[in-house]
Amino acid sequence: MAKTAEKKETKKSDKKPKILLIVESPAKAKTIKKILGDNYEIKASYGHIRDFPKKVLGFDIKDFTPTFEVISEKKKVVKELNDSAKKADIIYLAPDPDREGEAIAWHISEVLNTKGKDVKRVVFNEITKNAIKDAVASPRMIDMDKVKAQQTRQILDRLVGYKLSPLLWEKLRNYKLSAGRVQSVAVKLICDREEEILAFIPQEYWTISGDFSSDKAKKDFRAELIKYKDKKIEIKNEEDSQKIVKALEKNREFEVSKVTKRQINKKPQPPFITSTLQRDIYNKLGYPVAKVMQIAQKLYEGIELGDDTPIGLITYMRTDSTRVSDEAVEAAKNFITDTYGENYYPKEAQNYTSKKTKNVQDAHEAIRPTYIDKTPESIKKYLSADQYKVYKIIWERFISSQMANALINSTNVEMSADDYTFKLTGSVIAFEGYMKVYSSSEEESEESKIIPEFKEGDKATLKKIDPKQHFTQPPPRYTEASLVKTLEEYGIGRPSTYAPIISKIQQRGYVVKNERALSPTPLGKTVNEQLVSHFSNIINFKFTADMESKLDDIADKKVEWKDVLENFYEPFVETLDEARKNMGQVQILSDKVCPNCGKPMVVRTSRWKTQFLGCSGYPECKTMMPLSGENKVAVEDKPSDEICEKCGSPMVIKQGPYGEYLGCTNDECKHKKKIIVKTGVKCPKCKKGDIIQRKSRYGKIFYGCSEYPNCDFALWNEPIDEKCPECGSILTKKFTKRFGNNIVCSNKDCGYKRPMDEE
Repeated sequence: MAKTAEKKETKKSDKKPKILLIVESPAKAKTIKKILGDNYEIKASYGHIRDFPKKVLGFDIKDFTPTFEVISEKKKVVKELNDSAKKADIIYLAPDPDREGEAIAWHISEVLNTKGKDVKRVVFNEITKNAIKDAVASPRMIDMDKVKAQQTRQILDRLVGYKLSPLLWEKLRNYKLSAGRVQSVAVKLICDREEEILAFIPQEYWTISGDFSSDKAKKDFRAELIKYKDKKIEIKNEEDSQKIVKALEKNREFEVSKVTKRQINKKPQPPFITSTLQRDIYNKLGYPVAKVMQIAQKLYEGIELGDDTPIGLITYMRTDSTRVSDEAVEAAKNFITDTYGENYYPKEAQNYTSKKTKNVQDAHEAIRPTYIDKTPESIKKYLSADQYKVYKIIWERFISSQMANALINSTNVEMSADDYTFKLTGSVIAFEGYMKVYSSSEEESEESKIIPEFKEGDKATLKKIDPKQHFTQPPPRYTEASLVKTLEEYGIGRPSTYAPIISKIQQRGYVVKNERALSPTPLGKTVNEQLVSHFSNIINFKFTADMESKLDDIADKKVEWKDVLENFYEPFVETLDEARKNMGQVQILSDKVCPNCGKPMVVRTSRWKTQFLGCSGYPECKTMMPLSGENKVAVEDKPSDEICEKCGSPMVIKQGPYGEYLGCTNDECKHKKKIIVKTGVKCPKCKKGDIIQRKSRYGKIFYGCSEYPNCDFALWNEPIDEKCPECGSILTKKFTKRFGNNIVCSNKDCGYKRPMDEE
């Protein structure tokens, strides 16, 4: 009997523990499952599972103790996580390796029934076999200092948003408005730049170029006039330029007075951080920063490369560090020497320290490929066109960052006659180095220019004189790329916030993008003026950057989180009370006047949340116009295939205060018609009609049968031409802030759902 018991005991102890590992994304879960195997259950939280309660502040203003509740859409997710937790012996919390991820891990630990369980935090910078297994082998406790830093940020943003926004609603009579600790500063940057542009006074200046010939040159070449009597020449107007032209015409024979040669040792760019990735891809491909991050997220979480095994192709894409692991450096070295030759690898490995910009955390590696041998071309067939382009740039940037410097031979030639000096500049690549693989968007515009091999004393003849008028230019409007750069330089925001900030200020109607330029709308200008006027101590660059530093200090145990909030709250409340007293009712003026009564037109918001111009003389004058001009919201008339059934004239798509409609081009006809947006899905109820986009009496979009009222089939979500694999009902697209984009079954009793990105 003793032997039998011993055998049973031994058998029991050999049993492997059941392990539950929780991440944020189902795509990431799928990739990790392939790595860890059947002994692990991998579940996704779909981002945050708890938040402050809706419509209330969510914390005690006396001691700032927060109150959290499970997000309503996540109750089912929490139940599933708890069901899995009950069966597990060990629970690993593995959200993203940043403050936000740390907070998500803590929230998960708070809602799970973990009594008697071993609960640990694991972090990894890349989703590879080695990284995941190393992380699981070295778990740690949740970093509560990082959690407190994240909560402090939440509370600060909540205070500003919940206290400031209602004031704007009241004073500007616009319920769409919002203010934010970071977003409002971004709007201020764009408004300030617009004021600079409007205030700019162009200054005239002239340049003079000359076409020369020489026995040393096979063809004519062009040089620029740079000096008069060895001093830099400045030509202010046409009169001055003509005087110089006449002087040059007297003697067209020039002599080479100076030849300067030097070799430029050009170091490669460091590997990407979040901001430089966004900027370079925006400049090269024109992708908005939000799109860049979506693509990078997918590359990080995992792509199937032909064997149904997802592989994470890049490291974590939210980082401000240029640091690279020793393993990655060694892998790059081997690849470079094997592929390009040993002379393309430097004598000593390239060393990149993080830039001395404000608030660099240096928590994670730079953005780089996880597998050097997965060259862009070798996996192209498994990637979408966008994924391939982005991965190619990331891969090339990293490989080039580890390569030898490029050598550029630069030559400057000066030619003089009668106290006037022209300059000719040329450069030739002596050794490609890193440029064999990659050039930044700025470097791509640089071209080699071969010039004649001159020496001092050589002769050249001025054949043509070309004076040109110029005017100084105002500073350019921000693009998404240049705005990210400026936010980073000021220390405003974090790698994870750049894309959301830029998206939000456009969604709010504060900023519009014309081609690539960001410019403020009348609404954005008005809101900015009021915030800067009454909250200058908050809506400024220094305050926002200093607050980011304090959040870092909380995470680093240098300050107490409650002290930071207390120091902010009291002055903020005082400022708020003062603004409520002193801020009058504000109208959002446009640059238009009413065509009927001549009064200024103002920006208004309809009950359907669309913006339009209305007469400031309302209600006596009820004139309305679409927003147009430089800050255009309404689009120009667009052609359509429709013909007016009343007069036979072509119809165009017009923009009214309540959205798009079809209008007849015949001014005498004036026939209007609703635009029917088809979904391409047949009605499952009557089998006759098509499901089309419609609007409720309150302006909310829904989808119903075209045979209405004979058929009353309707959906709130946009349908797709696909049936549910579980119940056979129509599938629909559904977006929520918490879950993102998903494909869900239209049958509420079914519950089928899958992420849209897995289509």
